[in-house]
Amino acid sequence: MTDSTPPSTSSRTTGDIVHLDPWQDLRALTRARIGLGRSGNAQRTTDVLAFQAAHAQARDAVHTALDVDAMKAALGEPCLVVHSRAPDRPTYLRRPDLGRRLAPESLAELKKGDWDVVFVAADGLSSVATAEGAVTLYQEMKKRLPHWKIAPLVMALQGRVALGDEIAQAMGARMVVMMIGERPGLSVADSLGVYLTYAPRVGTPDSARNCLSNIHLHGLKTAPAADKLAWLMKEALSRQVTGVALKDDSPDEHSLLSQGR
Repeated sequence: MTDSTPPSTSSRTTGDIVHLDPWQDLRALTRARIGLGRSGNAQRTTDVLAFQAAHAQARDAVHTALDVDAMKAALGEPCLVVHSRAPDRPTYLRRPDLGRRLAPESLAELKKGDWDVVFVAADGLSSVATAEGAVTLYQEMKKRLPHWKIAPLVMALQGRVALGDEIAQAMGARMVVMMIGERPGLSVADSLGVYLTYAPRVGTPDSARNCLSNIHLHGLKTAPAADKLAWLMKEALSRQVTGVALKDDSPDEHSLLSQGR
């Protein structure tokens, strides 16, 4: 007696025998393109179309303008908007150096204060990631740092990581947290990166920063990222260092759960 159920896309049929796809379980564990099927000597149409769609999403992430108005609405509190010296997207992509410095008019608008930290949300190379994740992460951090003097959130257009140094220096902040869209790939186009720098100044080297990366729905989730970032920030303020001098010895997720976090 033969099984009349049609085979799934993860199997093939030879006569009355159904051969299960041995890669199916592995594909469920990763977003990487592994064990792709073929039709003759060519890839299957579904896989080709999926690749083209992912490539289009990556391009859109790079070129789509950051929706500042939507972020302001989600934030629901006063914030600042600044621009780098890159006047447009094509210039930003060709001249990374211009994305690291503030436009003179934006620099003139920043007022010095007495802040422990300033959070900056920059478009970077994926405005999609910033629009989807930066405000939520900022709000989670405010819950974890109730006694800190936190400056108004700064939204930065055409920004690179080092732009946060000049922003913090101009505002008198002891440290800066740069939340920025990471370079999109063909499996993730909405990954957010976070860079923490103590005593930021123009010209601060990358070795003086701590980084959390791959913050997105399928990677590092917002809550554990906020826990780790809060630990790093408290240690940075206590030790007055970040970067290679500050090792990530924070409790892992299982330890936090056992402590009732």
